[in-house]
Amino acid sequence: MFVDLVNVELESGKGGDGIVAFRREKYVPKGGPSGGDGGRGGHVIIEGHEGLSTLLDIRYKKKFKAEDGINGQNKKRHGRNGEDLIIQVPLGTQVRNEEGALIADIIHQGQQVPVVYGGRGGRGNVKFVTAHNTAPKIAEKGEPGRVLAVSMELKLLADVGLIGLPSAGKSTLISVISAVKPKIAAYPFTTLVPNLGMVQAPDGKNFVVADMPGLIEGASEGSGLGYQFLRHIERTRVLVHVVDMAPMDGTSPVDAVKIILDELKAYNPDLINLPRLIAANKMDLPEAEDNLKALKEAYPDMAIFPISAYQKENLEPLLFETSKYLELAKQVPKDDDYYYYKYEESLDVPFELERADDGVYEVYGGELERIFKMTVFEQDQAVRRFSRQLKRLGVDQALRDHGVKNGDTVRICGAEFDFKD
Repeated sequence: MFVDLVNVELESGKGGDGIVAFRREKYVPKGGPSGGDGGRGGHVIIEGHEGLSTLLDIRYKKKFKAEDGINGQNKKRHGRNGEDLIIQVPLGTQVRNEEGALIADIIHQGQQVPVVYGGRGGRGNVKFVTAHNTAPKIAEKGEPGRVLAVSMELKLLADVGLIGLPSAGKSTLISVISAVKPKIAAYPFTTLVPNLGMVQAPDGKNFVVADMPGLIEGASEGSGLGYQFLRHIERTRVLVHVVDMAPMDGTSPVDAVKIILDELKAYNPDLINLPRLIAANKMDLPEAEDNLKALKEAYPDMAIFPISAYQKENLEPLLFETSKYLELAKQVPKDDDYYYYKYEESLDVPFELERADDGVYEVYGGELERIFKMTVFEQDQAVRRFSRQLKRLGVDQALRDHGVKNGDTVRICGAEFDFKD
């Protein structure tokens, strides 16, 4: 099964907790604090793998989670970092967030893009030593991992795309110019998945050709099988439009070309700017010559090559010209031309405040939620630190401005506290 679009949820690992510990050694009466930091959580990394050709392996797993970091230990020992989760995808895979922004574009073997970064490890009590507090009994929990919903879309990496109506002869053409052996039958929509083949032109240059499933009128609006494969044409640098010059249904080759061009334009206007050649196929049939004349009159500026894929006739001129078009076409962007997106939780708004249905004021979100989740409320010093952080964020003043008085209940990130002014 060929799968080229999946939606999944990625979650990075939570950071390990820091710990409170003190040295207890014989003949060392004042050993001091020795609690180590927790390890960071694992990242979620997307990696390109040339051995894959579909996103099928990812389709049936809706959520991917990296390993959490390990807690710190005594004797100032740092917890182990969580193992990164590496998700292998076919070359040509694009990763986008829910808003459709491009996160990663995987185009090379072994290319790795960290998409969701793991939470940092919590600090042990060693990190809280000050001149006024030489034996702190405070540590941090690890930073929570991030969750990101993404879509992965495979757009095949091919130099040349074969396009055309069903039964135009695209599969036959790719079978005789490359080693690909697609299923070929005497009915429309024989090709259900794109086929990739390596072709050697008469000038000795090699290029990759993709045989796209047949498009029909209305494909850009979801009709037929071709719509789901239009995305793959976006990756190609040159289009070879295969036209049946003796269609059994009586369709005019001139109209056949117009139908495909209209669908390309409706799907993505930029596709019309790609270099295009017309392979006038099935010239071994009687009525083909008259149709060829009409086609040349209708498209005088197009490079039209009369061929017979079935008879393997006149293929060399087509391949030679295709190779020349590739030299002039825009080159595939290098790594530096692509970028990746580092997911960061939006902390633009430090917190949000609203009154719940039960009349209690709720404070949540933003940086406050991260601080809340990293606080160990069983430790008195940690609670006092959390209180100072609330003041720094402006939570106390915001509650006063909303009329909260001493002793009132305030709900912070789901936990209830008594407000003390």
